[in-house]
Amino acid sequence: MFLFAGLGNPGAKYASNRHNVGFMAVDVIAAAHHFGPWKKKFQGEVSDGVLAGEKVLLLKPQTYMNESGRAVGEAVRFHNIPLDKVYVFYDELDLEPGKVRVRLGGGAAGHNGIRSIAAHITPEFKRVRLGIGHPGDKDFVLPHVLGDFAKSDRDWLVKMLDAVADNASMLVDGEDEKFQSKVALVMKPPKKLAGPNSPREEKKD
Repeated sequence: MFLFAGLGNPGAKYASNRHNVGFMAVDVIAAAHHFGPWKKKFQGEVSDGVLAGEKVLLLKPQTYMNESGRAVGEAVRFHNIPLDKVYVFYDELDLEPGKVRVRLGGGAAGHNGIRSIAAHITPEFKRVRLGIGHPGDKDFVLPHVLGDFAKSDRDWLVKMLDAVADNASMLVDGEDEKFQSKVALVMKPPKKLAGPNSPREEKKD
């Protein structure tokens, strides 16, 4: 079994926050792959489904961000899930909006949800870092992450979440780099090269 945990804060007032993009990601995965209904368990909400022939448990901790590790730890211990099958989806300030990176282990980089999970299950779990961009000044970080996505963010946000969901089975297959590449290709498709029949500006003598 795999665990895909999306991080965020519970409650309607936080639902559209940048800090809740992890919740958004697992919600879209659940919808795209016809997972079961959300139920209360492990101090969170869970939904079961199958990706690439493997059972996957989606989890949205309801403990508030700073205590996310309590819910993740319970789920991991109950199902005896290996740490290399634990993927945590969360907001990343140090990535530009729409950029997605996957890595195993590492520091928390100031993210309290990641710090909490590391304290409960050790840092050696997979992180799916969902770029939300940095406001440019550390004094504006808190209002930035706890602020709602702007209307102007909608296009890239929907595109990113759909790309994550469409390619989530690659994570189960252990193809983390391929997953990154597929999402990157959706977010920044290559420019089309001019073909032999493309109109070209005539050279002037």
